[in-house]
Amino acid sequence: MNDPDAVRWPEKYAPGRAPVHVRNELTLRAPCAAAWAWLVRAQLWPTWYPNSANVTYLNSDAAELADGTRFRWKTFGVTIESTVLEHVPGERIAWDAHGIGVDAYHAWVLTPVPDGCRVRTEETQHGWLARAAGIAVPNRMHKYHQIWLEALGEQAARGFPPPR
Repeated sequence: MNDPDAVRWPEKYAPGRAPVHVRNELTLRAPCAAAWAWLVRAQLWPTWYPNSANVTYLNSDAAELADGTRFRWKTFGVTIESTVLEHVPGERIAWDAHGIGVDAYHAWVLTPVPDGCRVRTEETQHGWLARAAGIAVPNRMHKYHQIWLEALGEQAARGFPPPR
């Protein structure tokens, strides 16, 4: 049976093909609409998620990420270029991530539940830096994705982001 909340992996990034795979999930005490609104406002991430910095859209001046949006940002001390490859408003978003030694795919799935919004985030990575980080600090990505989820929950519980 197919899981409607499952990540739709491009073949290259499927967990069985990637040396690094992390999955985190959290039920937020907030509506999915508010969580989505904060998640797609990538330029605001650095104001509430400490592992992000310098988010710049490369091909759009819109406030929100959309299908095909290209953006540059810094995470885990590495400058990354990403392109939104999946975008189903209010439900799922995913982007690739390319930087020195890293080739990744990061997906988010939001599902309304009676007490809020269940958010699943998964990432797979290829590349020498991804492998080295996985060996040197094996739980770092899982830890920071959990921080990202918890911070998203706090933001969404306060309401929607400010207008642009």
